[in-house]
Amino acid sequence: MARTANVFARVEPEVKEQAEQVLDRLGIPMSNAVGMFLRQIVLQRGIPFEMKLPAYEEPVAYGSLTKEQFNTEIEKGMEDIKAGRVYSADDVEAEIKREFAKR
Repeated sequence: MARTANVFARVEPEVKEQAEQVLDRLGIPMSNAVGMFLRQIVLQRGIPFEMKLPAYEEPVAYGSLTKEQFNTEIEKGMEDIKAGRVYSADDVEAEIKREFAKR
């Protein structure tokens, strides 16, 4: 029998239960599924499925926020500025043009 190593992961209980239900129907133990996932990472030299942000994120509407939520959003923006996570208007306009050109 091959040597094995333990892998510990914290996941939301609901996600674990849902995954177990699917795997049970497939007849695959959770440990085998995790092993398959890790082998695919090795074989593909990366995550074995596409990972990307949604195409469109709904902007936060000022009128729908409480004062605390508004202050939180402002603080996030200030942290982005301090960390250099900013884009010029020209960069944003160029990105919008690229996206519309794809459609």
